Amino acid sequence: MRKELYKAIAERLFQIAADGTMAEEGERLIKHVDLWNHNVEFLDQEQPWERPAVFVEFTPIVWETIKPGREYRSKPIVSLHIVTDWAGDASVGSELQDDALEVLDYSKTIHKALQGLKGNHFSRFDLAETHTNHNHDDIVESIEVYKCVAERIL
Repeated sequence: MRKELYKAIAERLFQIAADGTMAEEGERLIKHVDLWNHNVEFLDQEQPWERPAVFVEFTPIVWETIKPGREYRSKPIVSLHIVTDWAGDASVGSELQDDALEVLDYSKTIHKALQGLKGNHFSRFDLAETHTNHNHDDIVESIEVYKCVAERIL
């Protein structure tokens, strides 16, 4: 289920065109997608990646037994870490305010693209929370938390 969900998210993210619309071809809005590994904490130690980037984090999944040993159901939580470059001062009156606040639009665009995402083993993928982490020098990290319904059938 996790592999299927990750691949579906990545595929959909790479379909977002630079102008925010859905397109199969042309320049992509999202430049890099990967599994979350505290990537923003070790920027100097990692292989460089283009931004905007999205890192997919799977939180612990608690399974409910439907048929012992054969069928399980869960409501997993998936956090998408949207990492963009810091564009400067967003304070009132700043000449950079519009550019600096543009990073907040990525969440809305990504949500629009992922709304209703479903696969063979997951459905009802929808937004649950939004967090913004400003605790990094030259980047902004927005975290979009999604929930879905998943099943594991053996």
